[in-house]
Amino acid sequence: MTRRDLFLAAGAGALAAPGLAEAQAARVLRYVPHANLPNIDPFTNTAFVARDHAMLVFDQLYGMDENFVPRPQMVQGHVVENDGLLWRFTLREGLRFHDGAPVRGRDCVASIRRWGRRDAFGQVLMARVAEMTEESDRVFSIRLNQPFPKMLQCFAKVTTSCLFVMPERLANVDPFQNITEAVGSGPYRFVQNEWVPGSRLAYVRNPDYVPRQEAPSMTAGGKVAHFDRIEWLIMPDPATASAALQSGEIDWWEQPTADLFPLFLRGANARNIRVDIINNTGLIGIFRPNHVTAPFNNPAVRRAVLTAINQMDFMTAVIGTSGVEGRADLRREGIGYFAPESPSASDVGMERLRKNLDAARAELQAAGAMGARLVLLNATDLSSINAATLVGADLFRRMGFNVELVSTDWGTLVARRASRNPLEQGGWSGFFTFWSGVDHWDPSSHASIRGHGESAWPGWPTIPAIEAQRDAWFNAPNEAAERAATREMQRIAFEEVPYVPTGMYYQPTAYRRNLTGILKGQPPLFWNVRRG
Repeated sequence: MTRRDLFLAAGAGALAAPGLAEAQAARVLRYVPHANLPNIDPFTNTAFVARDHAMLVFDQLYGMDENFVPRPQMVQGHVVENDGLLWRFTLREGLRFHDGAPVRGRDCVASIRRWGRRDAFGQVLMARVAEMTEESDRVFSIRLNQPFPKMLQCFAKVTTSCLFVMPERLANVDPFQNITEAVGSGPYRFVQNEWVPGSRLAYVRNPDYVPRQEAPSMTAGGKVAHFDRIEWLIMPDPATASAALQSGEIDWWEQPTADLFPLFLRGANARNIRVDIINNTGLIGIFRPNHVTAPFNNPAVRRAVLTAINQMDFMTAVIGTSGVEGRADLRREGIGYFAPESPSASDVGMERLRKNLDAARAELQAAGAMGARLVLLNATDLSSINAATLVGADLFRRMGFNVELVSTDWGTLVARRASRNPLEQGGWSGFFTFWSGVDHWDPSSHASIRGHGESAWPGWPTIPAIEAQRDAWFNAPNEAAERAATREMQRIAFEEVPYVPTGMYYQPTAYRRNLTGILKGQPPLFWNVRRG
């Protein structure tokens, strides 16, 4: 029996009490995320789906509004003293975790410490922390050894991994081991005994959650939960998800595939389905080479890939040529190492993107890598990654590489990419993936441009010059100095190639028109959404 058949069977069982079934359905939101949730720990897992799950369950000290301005969320407020070296935070009254325990300053301190071991932005903060102290149940302080004016941006970040506050007992878990239960203080509780990996997750409204009184804006403001229950249904097959959305068996499909846009926009069910872009910063594609194994341990080989790349080829395969209301073309090329609409963007080094296969072959030959073996990882359950990988595999073969394509699900890919083994011992050469434009907005959370070796994101580039400019950005006294640092970071990146940018696209989402209040921004959010 297919998942669609199971939905229909469940619906048939409710026909004896249609009024009750309809009332219950009105209080349940059924959602199809872009991927399966590999684990429930938002600090050990940089996958977007882990962050999106955590946004339901946990809360943040500060939210980020749609203009990327940090706003108080769990905190009532803060003061800064001693020339920026002492920050004191006061929590809102009445905050409670889902297990009934109060949220205390010690929970915040422990959460910051655990998160700061894993997150790139958090690591910068922790390098400047002299001491973190719980002064009372509702007050904690951070004493620094040097000023850190980006503290609030750090706490409010929406890029993975976000700072979520969890109970001290969970925050004390080794940051390189996964927590085994998801207990937060957010607007929804995770129903862990209903979690079926690869199939479904469930969340129920937290009756003890007290939203802020401000209007919601992305992750800031009042988080009002209008649904009693939210169900995530894992549907890797686009046809199944499409049929479920059209029939009303699901309410919201996060990332419909491009071939279905015309059906939703002009088909028989167009009056019931809306196709909308909620993340206006787009999704940026990258090819991540493995810097610790041949042939991509040679920067000349990585530069040859830059020479060959035609970003529009990748984006056409991923999103097609159709547009949606408000954006006639969902593709963008000419993408460097920062989001094109961010203050960090520049044209430095863009001439390296030559779209020249013959020149790339010559560079590969000169580097002594013609015919080199590539083990290319692919996630077939994510249509965007699968499409980009197939285009990339074809390009690499035409360049002169000997390509071995390893196709698995995303969870298996994530597990394998953690291996630093040589190719003959189960290692890998590269993979394609996507980051939100927010992730590439500035150096603070731009994990893929970093060059800090063994502690880097998988691929492990060692590029001290990039790290030096990243430090310069954090220490910049003004915006002009920040821009100078990011321009130099991009120049170095085009020389050393921590990764290859493959373009950018805007991913529409699709939902039933009877849903209202879906917030713009990143990530997909479930508060403020209601039916009717």
